[in-house]
Amino acid sequence: MRIKQAAALGITSLALTFPLAACSSDGPMNDAGQSTDAGMNDESDMTGEMGEDMSEDPDSTGDMDEGSGMNDEMSEGAPMSTSGSFDGENDNSVAGTVSIVDGELTLSGFSSDDGPDLHLYLTNGSDEASVSEGVDLGAVAYDLAEQTFAIGDADIAMYTHVVVHCDEAMEVFGAAELT
Repeated sequence: MRIKQAAALGITSLALTFPLAACSSDGPMNDAGQSTDAGMNDESDMTGEMGEDMSEDPDSTGDMDEGSGMNDEMSEGAPMSTSGSFDGENDNSVAGTVSIVDGELTLSGFSSDDGPDLHLYLTNGSDEASVSEGVDLGAVAYDLAEQTFAIGDADIAMYTHVVVHCDEAMEVFGAAELT
């Protein structure tokens, strides 16, 4: 466990110090642009929290994320992306593509039949029940080909469709299945 903690601390230390070293002209750098300051790479300074010596017990084994939270932090920071193409529904015409990258939903080549109150939803299907349980991303312009929406804290992995819905008529105009 102590080696894992040292590795986790080393990764965290590297992750925190590399951007600072890359932005600074202070101190020597190696060919890869990394700091060669003795304090950064000194293996003899293997102390963890509370000054505990992390260099002992080299045969320790176990799960790196045990108590460290490293895997959770890394997966949360990983960019998620998905996309799909719209098809019209209920005798309505909707066309174009949708892509979601890094918390932004982008419509490209988008067009839709005009409706009095069109909104875009993240859903798990393309029926009214799915829309009522979905996340309303806001009003969508039927005649604007390129549009961008923030998805906020919605977890895109939890949704299978993006739906164009007329809230006033309570009718799905079109949907794109996310892949």
